[in-house]
Amino acid sequence: MNGFLQFRVRPGEKYGLGLLALLAMMAALYAIFVLAPVELTMGIVQKIFYFHVASAWVGFLAIYLVCFCSLRFLRKRDRQWDVRAASAAEVGAVFLTLNLVSGPIWAKPVWGIWWTWDARLTTTFVLWLIYMGYLMLRRLVESPEQRARLSAVVSIFGAVNALIVYMANRWWRTQHPQPVIAGGEDSGLHPDMMLALMVTLLALTLLFFCLWKMGCDLERSRESVESLRRTAQRHLREVQ
Repeated sequence: MNGFLQFRVRPGEKYGLGLLALLAMMAALYAIFVLAPVELTMGIVQKIFYFHVASAWVGFLAIYLVCFCSLRFLRKRDRQWDVRAASAAEVGAVFLTLNLVSGPIWAKPVWGIWWTWDARLTTTFVLWLIYMGYLMLRRLVESPEQRARLSAVVSIFGAVNALIVYMANRWWRTQHPQPVIAGGEDSGLHPDMMLALMVTLLALTLLFFCLWKMGCDLERSRESVESLRRTAQRHLREVQ
């Protein structure tokens, strides 16, 4: 894992992963709108399901990656792990925002309401707030060491909350239906729907890793600029 995560974006690697993500997205769109049948009860609006679930999956993946990289930083004190955590949080926040935006668009024609404070929606919103708090913390704390330690603590809360989000409609009665995948004997999807979901999950996951790898380089550049600024300010104080 350590070798896999120690990367810098090479031009060929960046464009190769980006092209792969683009092809996967095209395959996902074909699977969703052509291959997968229209759901009998909800109709065409059910197509949002594929993007909604896939963006939630990436949001969960990202927060666990943030937590993993943060804990590695606390153990090794290697700044590169903090850089990876920060980049994963930025990209993960975007995907979880897509999940929260797509949910009400799907809910209004199906449930008749845009939002309800049920267990899953509330815990998802809390996870989004944790993402926002993490990103704000990284902008407000100037000391890199203190910023990394505090951010690691926030990421642990995020990882715990993501598990609660996943289990919410299993532990409590919610507006969300019971799980359609791995939810019991009566759960399941039409094979073409399942294929469309899996392709969409793959496409958004590839897109996440593509953006994450580019974000790591941007985060390194940002830290370099901060380091130069601090050095310049220190020299200026010495001169004065």
